[in-house]
Amino acid sequence: MNASSMSKLLPRFGPVARWLSHCVAGLALTALWSAAGAATVSVELHPQQVAENIWFVQGDAAVGSVENRNFISNAGFIITDDGVVVIDALGAPALGEGLIAAIGRLTTQPIRYVIATHYHADHIYGLQAFRKTGATIIAHREGVEYLRSEQARLRLEASRQELAPWIDENTVLTEPDQWLDAETTTLKVGQFDIVIQHVGPAHTPEDLSVYVPARGVLFAGDLVFRGRIPYVGQADSERWIASLKALIELKPRLLIPGHGAASTDPLTDLQTTRDYLVFLRQVMGEAADNLEPFDDAYAKVDWSRFDQLPLFGAANRMNAYNTYLLMQGKGLR
Repeated sequence: MNASSMSKLLPRFGPVARWLSHCVAGLALTALWSAAGAATVSVELHPQQVAENIWFVQGDAAVGSVENRNFISNAGFIITDDGVVVIDALGAPALGEGLIAAIGRLTTQPIRYVIATHYHADHIYGLQAFRKTGATIIAHREGVEYLRSEQARLRLEASRQELAPWIDENTVLTEPDQWLDAETTTLKVGQFDIVIQHVGPAHTPEDLSVYVPARGVLFAGDLVFRGRIPYVGQADSERWIASLKALIELKPRLLIPGHGAASTDPLTDLQTTRDYLVFLRQVMGEAADNLEPFDDAYAKVDWSRFDQLPLFGAANRMNAYNTYLLMQGKGLR
């Protein structure tokens, strides 16, 4: 694999170095898994209610590991009087099963729909558990290219190595039942109108937000990383900033980010992610315009506004470098 190919994999791979740090733990847990049998392993999730009829589960502010079961993202659900709508499916089949069980403890309503906000691994490896329930899985058509790509296959193979037994040979990439093409789609389920908005290309080309107007609750997917550094990778940060502006204009009362705690101050948290992206583009754009070497530019930036946030060390340099390359490309046009 050449350097160009590797750089294309990084946004969906996450830090490659984490494989080494979790190798020993992975082998130990795999041995335990084999001894005990996969059927005996279960994950109990504890949903938090954020509004009437609306719940979510919160993943760790960490990179995916054997120890955290790849439970590093959020998922939510809306209980209506005609079924349940789930937003995202978490990062392992066992987590998907755990979410299904948690929903079952709260309602006897069937799961009607699962909306995949985007096709990053930590949000979709649990989808196969929901397929077994008969739920309709929905995603935006812009995700089809990645989902069927060699890149997605390699990402899954790497996860099987890094995250076994939570991701193993039985884990598959699950295609949706319904690809959305429209910019806005409204699901009428029970007493709720649920507005699905295509807000990509931003974090990914296929980004979707999910808004429940009757409750003022916005599921922002990975357009918002609350209380931690985002993974920017090779995202279209210019469009991401514009999409955040559009979500700010919704003026939601409560926000569920793709990562981090629920927010009762959505405008501040939407703005914080937007400010980080704007800052990256500003400092890396100036460096690219001045033909300044990346290492020199990165070293002199004052990162103090962001360097205390979780995952700064794991993500910020990669974010800055990819933004530097992006801004270089713009200058060459």
